[in-house]
Amino acid sequence: MKIQPINYLNGTIKLPGDKSISHRSAIISALANGQTTIENFASSADCASTLECLQKLGVIVERTGSTVIVKGVGKQGFIESASELDCGNSGTTVRMLAGIVAAQPFSSTLIGDESLSKRPMKRVIEPLTEMGAKFDSTENRLPLKVHGTLLKSIFYQPNIASAQVKSCVLLAGLNAVGTTEFTEITPTRDHTERMLRWFGVEITATRTVNGKLLSISGDAELTAKNLVVPADVSSAAFFLVAASCLQNSDVTIENVGLNPTRRGIIDVLKSLGASIEIINETEVCNEPIGDLRVRGSKNLVSKDVIRGEIIANIIDEIPILAVFGTQLENGLEIREAGELRVKESDRIAAAVENLRRMNADVEEFPDGFRVKKSKLKGTKVDSFGDHRIAMAFAVAGLLAEGETEITNAECAAVSFPEFFDVLKSVSN
Repeated sequence: MKIQPINYLNGTIKLPGDKSISHRSAIISALANGQTTIENFASSADCASTLECLQKLGVIVERTGSTVIVKGVGKQGFIESASELDCGNSGTTVRMLAGIVAAQPFSSTLIGDESLSKRPMKRVIEPLTEMGAKFDSTENRLPLKVHGTLLKSIFYQPNIASAQVKSCVLLAGLNAVGTTEFTEITPTRDHTERMLRWFGVEITATRTVNGKLLSISGDAELTAKNLVVPADVSSAAFFLVAASCLQNSDVTIENVGLNPTRRGIIDVLKSLGASIEIINETEVCNEPIGDLRVRGSKNLVSKDVIRGEIIANIIDEIPILAVFGTQLENGLEIREAGELRVKESDRIAAAVENLRRMNADVEEFPDGFRVKKSKLKGTKVDSFGDHRIAMAFAVAGLLAEGETEITNAECAAVSFPEFFDVLKSVSN
């Protein structure tokens, strides 16, 4: 993909459904009793992997464009797949499905692509093993064979902040004997809790000295209920940054998810001088949404190092923040983001290498980076097979002098197949 610099962005855009919520909508609908219609289901390849895995487990799924119908089988209605469950590039798919199949009376083998096969699975193997499941794997990586069984409830406190781990344990807890408890020290996205409540499951949340204690009963039943998925705030982030950096830009993004555990990117950008207005706020299916109007800003300046609890909230948006840092008066430093090393790529190394190729002054740390204000120059950059790196450096190309070429840019389809078309539609 070749990107040319532009003058500004202008127009109104509608983005695909939120990837995180779409995954959960399909999986939780499958656990429910009855039929669920999901509107604005994400167009991403990752979410397609989730649907395909559910179909292999005996769930009837019908899809027409962005509308998906899931005929739930209940908590114990899944059947043994005749083949491996291919999760593609999706860490959410494999980790959440692990919590489901661990409680079924059969064995399942979870596999993924080359990138996913390098990502750590110990974080879900440990709690599920404690609940009674057994696993076959090499160095806690895929392929992962899960030997399902009757699970027992546990109290679990992870040593990392991960919404995927939390979701895995809560979903396993739906099929465990007794009440499963999960302590969340650092807040992470809470789509799973919100959606389970939408389907009638009672989840208690209690503040403790260590954070928040979530409790879920193995006796809970889920009742099918239709869903509408908000637009993906992580996808919106690329347009928020691009429009903020280009004078005379004026873009409105409709029906974006504004979940407090996900909107950190909006708050961070505003703190750095971005002109973002939230309008038409409402709530749909337990999720807050609204329209975002973003205009070019002349006052982009960083203040403090970004670190601490906010990192878990913006973990998917850090690659585009790295690009944003090149446009800030004082640059940008992000720390305590070591989790980026084990995403679809090593996102710290990937962002740093590409920024350096584009003439940026950037320093790499084990847990983050510091980038100084830089005049970007178009060149050849590498997506490293990572959708968020590809899209972040498409934005960098808009801001650069000269043409930027992104190799393997098609990997953007993992989360946002329409990205380059939508970007072109508002580019001037």
